[in-house]
Amino acid sequence: MSENSNSGTGATVNEAEITLGVLNAVEKSSSVTQRSVAGDLDIALGLANAYLKRCAKKGFIKIQQIPRNRYAYYLTPRGFAEKGRLTGEYLSQSFNFFRAARNQCTELFEQCAQAGAHRVALAGIGDLAEIATLCARDHSIEIVGIIEASDFEGDRFAGLKVVVTAEALRGIDVVVITDMKEPQKTFDALSESFAPEQLLFPVFLHISRVPPQLMEE
Repeated sequence: MSENSNSGTGATVNEAEITLGVLNAVEKSSSVTQRSVAGDLDIALGLANAYLKRCAKKGFIKIQQIPRNRYAYYLTPRGFAEKGRLTGEYLSQSFNFFRAARNQCTELFEQCAQAGAHRVALAGIGDLAEIATLCARDHSIEIVGIIEASDFEGDRFAGLKVVVTAEALRGIDVVVITDMKEPQKTFDALSESFAPEQLLFPVFLHISRVPPQLMEE
């Protein structure tokens, strides 16, 4: 049997998608089991076991034995970073990405408008940022620029000013995370400069406002 097939349903499953599902499950609860992972991801029990062991071997999770011959699974810092990377990679290839991005950006800008937050900065260059700029036109929102810490050739994207730090933009009411490569890392970095209510993001980025229980590698 191919490791990318589900013996129960015959459905084809992408390797990265399974890995992301395993990491998300472990992040939500350290008490997950091979059976619960298999059920959540709709894959065979043996495949769930194989991916848990693979994630542990790659340093994404740590496994500890607990009483009654059970095991607890913990996300490592490396696993946390990998989860963010895979999330962006998966979304960018998803058929429903544009629809989800448009709907959730619209909801965020409606929330901003209702709160009187009209000057918005984006954090992260890419497809999501471009969609966000289009959605903002339908609301009383001004996108003042895009924060992009990584190397970017040029000073404008989608007609907007690109800066390395938020300090280069004045009078920001809210920052919307649009980084799909490392969304959690971007959120954590901005958390040092902005209050929690000033940082918004689409739900599908799976950003955690409170750091999950991590185990050091």
